[in-house]
Amino acid sequence: MDLKKINAPVNTVTYNKNKVDEQTGNIYEAISIISRRADQINTEIKKELIEKLEEFATYNDSLEEIFENKEQIEVSKFYEKLPKPHALAVQEWLDHKVYYRNTDEDVQ
Repeated sequence: MDLKKINAPVNTVTYNKNKVDEQTGNIYEAISIISRRADQINTEIKKELIEKLEEFATYNDSLEEIFENKEQIEVSKFYEKLPKPHALAVQEWLDHKVYYRNTDEDVQ
């Protein structure tokens, strides 16, 4: 996931209900799908952030010495400025980039 290329709003945005439920015809189903995708995005971002922070980690046995690692601070600031996972998920949904299927229809 390339976080620099995603065009999702950072601030709160009001969406047209008809555009959100356009793909499913049911607003509750659309929100459920978006919610699940937001959880996936959040997990991916957390995993990526932890991996990047561990690259710069310094391990000291002494609690008295606290070093400010500038690289870790810069990485953290980058991730703080990103749009929230729910905003990314909504943008993906509106751009028709989320694959979903109704398992109830598959059974019948």
